[in-house]
Amino acid sequence: MLAVLLVHALAALLAPLCVRALGRNAFYLLALVPLGSLGWVFAHWGETVRTHVQWAPQISMDIDLRFDSLSAVMCTLVLGVGALILAYCGRYFDRDEARLGVFAAELTGFAGAMFGLVISDNMLLLFVFWEITTVLSFLLVGHYAERSVSRRAAIQALLVTGAGGLAMLVGIVILGLRYDSFLLSDLLASPVPTGSAVSVGVGLVLLGAISKSAIVPLHFWLPGAMAAPTPVSAYLHAAAMVKAGIYLVARLSPALAQTPPWHLMLLPLGIITMLLAGWRAIQVHDLKLVLAFGTVSQLGLMIMMMGIGTPDAALAGLALLVAHGLFKACLFMVVGIIDHGAGTRDLRRLSGLGHRAPVLCAIAVLAALSMAGLPPLLGFVAKESALGALWSAEILSPPVRFALLAGVAVGSAFTVAYSIRFVWGAFGITANPERETTWHAPGPLILGPPAVLAVAGLAGGLAAPAVDHWLSPYAATLPGVLDTHLALWHGFTGPLGLTVLIVAAGIALFLIRGRIGEPAHPRLGNADRGYDAALRAMDRLSLRITGTVQSGSLPASQATILGTLIVLPTILLAVGTRTGVQLRLWDSPLQAAIGAIMVAMALAATVLRNRLASVLVVGVTGYGCGVIFALHGAPDLALTQFLVETLTLVVFVLVLRAFPAEITESQGTAFKFRRALLAIGVGITVPVLAAFALAARHGDPIWHAIPDTAYRIGAGKNAVNVLLVDIRAWDTLGEISVLVVAATGVASLVFRNRRFGSAPRAVDSPNYDPDAVSWLPAARLLDSRDRSMVLQITTRLIFPTIMVLSVYFFFAGHNAPGGGFAGGLVAGLALTLRYLAGGQYELGEALPVDAGHLLGAGLTLAAGTATASLLLGAPPLSSAIIEVTLPLLGHIKLVTAMFFDLGVYLVIVGLVLDVLRSLGARLDKELL
Repeated sequence: MLAVLLVHALAALLAPLCVRALGRNAFYLLALVPLGSLGWVFAHWGETVRTHVQWAPQISMDIDLRFDSLSAVMCTLVLGVGALILAYCGRYFDRDEARLGVFAAELTGFAGAMFGLVISDNMLLLFVFWEITTVLSFLLVGHYAERSVSRRAAIQALLVTGAGGLAMLVGIVILGLRYDSFLLSDLLASPVPTGSAVSVGVGLVLLGAISKSAIVPLHFWLPGAMAAPTPVSAYLHAAAMVKAGIYLVARLSPALAQTPPWHLMLLPLGIITMLLAGWRAIQVHDLKLVLAFGTVSQLGLMIMMMGIGTPDAALAGLALLVAHGLFKACLFMVVGIIDHGAGTRDLRRLSGLGHRAPVLCAIAVLAALSMAGLPPLLGFVAKESALGALWSAEILSPPVRFALLAGVAVGSAFTVAYSIRFVWGAFGITANPERETTWHAPGPLILGPPAVLAVAGLAGGLAAPAVDHWLSPYAATLPGVLDTHLALWHGFTGPLGLTVLIVAAGIALFLIRGRIGEPAHPRLGNADRGYDAALRAMDRLSLRITGTVQSGSLPASQATILGTLIVLPTILLAVGTRTGVQLRLWDSPLQAAIGAIMVAMALAATVLRNRLASVLVVGVTGYGCGVIFALHGAPDLALTQFLVETLTLVVFVLVLRAFPAEITESQGTAFKFRRALLAIGVGITVPVLAAFALAARHGDPIWHAIPDTAYRIGAGKNAVNVLLVDIRAWDTLGEISVLVVAATGVASLVFRNRRFGSAPRAVDSPNYDPDAVSWLPAARLLDSRDRSMVLQITTRLIFPTIMVLSVYFFFAGHNAPGGGFAGGLVAGLALTLRYLAGGQYELGEALPVDAGHLLGAGLTLAAGTATASLLLGAPPLSSAIIEVTLPLLGHIKLVTAMFFDLGVYLVIVGLVLDVLRSLGARLDKELL
């Protein structure tokens, strides 16, 4: 199973290259991937196959896969229809279709994600695949990104299904904690725990299922998603994505069907969905919308049958799921062919295609007969089974059973009506011969996939006992006795008589279809307009909240934050338990002297009018902090503090060039007593909190174990660096991600347009004189008044030394002060020196690389170490130790955390380069 997932992932990665090489014919090659995976499913049919890969057991996030009877049915549908859809794409798209490679990758990846979803035994892993399908659905629905309707549909589907997925995650966590396991197999084998928490968890999981399967009131995203290319509709919205919610209900039904929320949510919502969407399918005129609302209606029937919780209903629901996947994917592909050949999908504009495309018409008729539930198609077998299961569902009270039967009968009559309407509207001949549609005949390669599905629906009906043999093992897992089986003929029964009435009512509805127009204002409201109104209301609410808490004044916002910092902890200390606090003013008089200097500099910053002087005295407080670190025996922290403070000063100086040197009288502010009081309060609160936090400790401090643990786990003597790149590597990865975002934001604000490309070099300047004498390549472009020969000579001499020191810090950081962060800062300071000595063009001479490429490469390298660990069967971001003995070099000990540290190094260098380009070189141009 894991191999099948990896093959799909690899195929998705290679899909753009295949499309570039083979054009649209690459889809036939890609179709072999799900087709070959389908062979694996058939080879293991009837078996229970398990796979376990340990990943993050502390958070119950292991890769647990389980293939059983239900998974086999779902995999057959997902992979089989997926292979046919990919083959269909080979002739659906034009040869010069834009972004075809990306589309192929997304569709292939979606097939793999659906396969992973239906074989996941770990509910957390299932959620991961669930959200992957949500994201890929967003990308596929929004394929035509230049169209506003496609963008809106994609965002709508993402918001609805994504919100449902988040609710489902909360439910999964609740159930996992109550069952003491996140494995579906354990949940199904255990009795249901008592308590309201289980009911809440089940309700949240079902909320995720109904959002994914477009059940009322969360159904509106599916008709909107018809803006997607037809292959997407045929796959995601007929056979795959919308079936995920049905699958989840089917998977949990054996264990949770008797919980309070189960029937309360699924039965009424299912029957309401079937009726409302079936009625809408009779009203709309777009062929895709007819099928879309028909899909919503059928999904309501399926989720209701799966929600009953009896073996007979489960068998009927699974049969409906398979039959629907076959006929609905087929009909969507038929609509795509009609749209290509006739240039329209409007029922009011189509006419006469039946005699002009007889093969396509025959395919559509076969699929529509199955959709209407007429013999001898599989749709008839499934619908008869559903009626029979409802007829004999003793688990339901008689009034509920009667109401559901009546609802299914009316909804099925709607299905018959819109099935006839679909065929007649697409292929019939109108009374007006001038309306006959222009037509471009389709080729056999595009007709093949829907023909296979139509014939499969016919074969499934004729071979109903064989289908029953494949589907009944799942139904037998539900509590109770499986009394019925799938068959084409059960004799003269109540359900058969009901079917006759349903067909007659459906024909009658079709005959009076002219009186059933699409109302301008639906009596029951419009869910899509409700969605828009909800978004507008949230926008207004967010603006009101933002306007209330964000006045636009930076001092006011800071005062609120700092005031909260003072008040809340003080109240908690006053009413809570207080322990004795033991303080020493200092360990040595030198600390007191440094502290006094820091206090004096901080006070000086509040009264100085020269901006540069203010920045410098603030910097002195930072350097003083670094000295205190050093006195406490933390050279690594001291080194980092010194480097960060120096770089911060440089950035301040670069920005201050755009400001006047002095703060004028008009810009100055008088003494603010409240601000001073707030500052004093913060200054007192922070050390008091720190003192109480230290006094509240009862056990041994964790730092006692850090040095030994760092060497044992990370093979490093520098505990700080090992913490950053191994033990706390996830935190570091998040932090450098923030740095990348910050660098991108700063550059975007400064450049205001395209920011890509390396810094300009001296030869790019129109004033470049190759014969001019200069110690630095770009310094010859500086005005003689701004040129410092001493600074140039010094820079030329020490720049290589600083870069060597940077590399030394990088390599030595695992066992001595340094590391990727410190090394990157040193390299950044070297680049800063080159910029200050040589001007804006010197950056391009020092490092002719795009800063964005450095940032991306560093982040990719750091994140790639997590993936590499997983591929090697180790926890993510764990280190491996490699020891080799080489000639001349001797014994070498290499820790793989160095590659993560290299990513940190590149991110810091890229950040500094981006800041120098934006706040330095770019600002130079604007100031000139």
